[in-house]
Amino acid sequence: MPHLLTSGRLPIDVALLQVSPPDARGYVSLGVSVDLTPAVLSVARSVIAEINPAMPRTHGESFVHLDRFDALVNVDVPVAEYLHPQTGEIAERVARYIASIIEDGATLQIGLGRVPNEALRHLRDRRDLGIHSDVITDGVVDLIEAGVVTGRRKTRHRDRIVASYCLGTRRLHDFVDDNPRFLFLPIDQVCDPEEVACQSRMVSITQAFAIDLTGQVCVDQFKGEFYGGVSTQVGFIRGAARSPGGKPIICLASTTDDGASRIKPLLEAGDGVGIARSDVHYVITEYGIAYLFGKSIRERAVALIEVAHPRWRDELLMAAKQLGYVRSEQYLASQAAYPVHEERTVALKNGARVLIRPARAADAGALQALFHRLSPDDVYTRFFRRVRSLTYRELQTLCNVNHETEVAFLAVTGPRESEEVVGSACYFLSPTTNLAEVAFMVSPEWQGAGLGTALQARLQEYAMSRGVRGFVAEILPRNASMLRLAARVPGTMTTSRDEDGVHVTTLFPDRGAPNEDAAGIYP
Repeated sequence: MPHLLTSGRLPIDVALLQVSPPDARGYVSLGVSVDLTPAVLSVARSVIAEINPAMPRTHGESFVHLDRFDALVNVDVPVAEYLHPQTGEIAERVARYIASIIEDGATLQIGLGRVPNEALRHLRDRRDLGIHSDVITDGVVDLIEAGVVTGRRKTRHRDRIVASYCLGTRRLHDFVDDNPRFLFLPIDQVCDPEEVACQSRMVSITQAFAIDLTGQVCVDQFKGEFYGGVSTQVGFIRGAARSPGGKPIICLASTTDDGASRIKPLLEAGDGVGIARSDVHYVITEYGIAYLFGKSIRERAVALIEVAHPRWRDELLMAAKQLGYVRSEQYLASQAAYPVHEERTVALKNGARVLIRPARAADAGALQALFHRLSPDDVYTRFFRRVRSLTYRELQTLCNVNHETEVAFLAVTGPRESEEVVGSACYFLSPTTNLAEVAFMVSPEWQGAGLGTALQARLQEYAMSRGVRGFVAEILPRNASMLRLAARVPGTMTTSRDEDGVHVTTLFPDRGAPNEDAAGIYP
């Protein structure tokens, strides 16, 4: 927009601006809206200023001398206020998922959407957050007063809150008034992807109206009607993607108010593509987090169907098969939301920390990579056969589970956007005996670090919380490490041998923690 103005393609004859009263040197402030105003002032033939004592005096590129104006008019009216409507349970669940991936020291861009602003309420336990945003709202004030937003770790404009305009209540206007902590800059500076990318750990949060199974996002139209015009979303998304440790996030409720799915096989007429699929990284709904960047169409479709509303998943899966996006044998075992509350970070005896999280259907490729790191002997002791690769159906049994009778956890390292699976643990429950058969895979470079013990402890914690009686395992006699691992399960263990191997059954204790090491270091 500034370029269209300064190039003369959008000519302006008369500009009417509302500003603060002048200071002793004759400078007024542009107040709550610096976004396009400098560009307007540079080209308008005539400029009329309303001098309003209610307009906050903001810092940054906000000051204009009185001699730039052709006419001055004194007014005394309240500055327009905006208060976000109350959010419901769905928006809160989306917001919690968003907050779960925002780390200490991150710099945030929060748009006007209700969901991104709800996410601010769930960041009270973070430290040293920064703000570099097109707009700021009342939620930012809450985090500043709580000591959460300090800007101390920002790469650019350290200790300053950068914005282009603010939209909120009188409380926000009073807070920014003559407050040097705030730096108001023109919109083309604030949302320049190169400027955004200069901030390390930059997080951009965009609320969308719809997304298709390949990752194309509609952000400015709803049911065929235009909701917004030219916006800053693409600039922030691309800048956050290039930021060291940055996170570009798309968020949306899984359904509209009338129950239609916002995740669609194909975007429909009236769903304009505002963000290209190649720019999309995180997609978050109330059912979980999908990470799409660098993924194939098959992986994208499965990941997005997993975070769609359960009512629509079968229909979306059928459409994905018809479009050739996924294999004909693809299925989804779980209809529940991703159980983020079941994630655990554990420390191993070598000092490393790993995340143990529930498996998802979209993890098949990562599990195949883990399998190919195993030695031939590891493969044989795990699968009781010589095999060079796992079929897609076999991989699905290790990750596409219902989290009830079929349970799988993965041990991963690295950031969520490039995590590596280093271990796998799963169990399959027999309804007749209420005993669960367990199996493990651990990457060779992590063997001996206590990862198997940590995975087993997590499986047992999960199983005992669901009333499972105990574990059973089939182990080759020469698999000493697995025999030692099975012996570490608290409870009553019995073993028997036959020509196929060692059969181990462990009944859990009636009470007590599943493992003394569950919250400590795993041997």
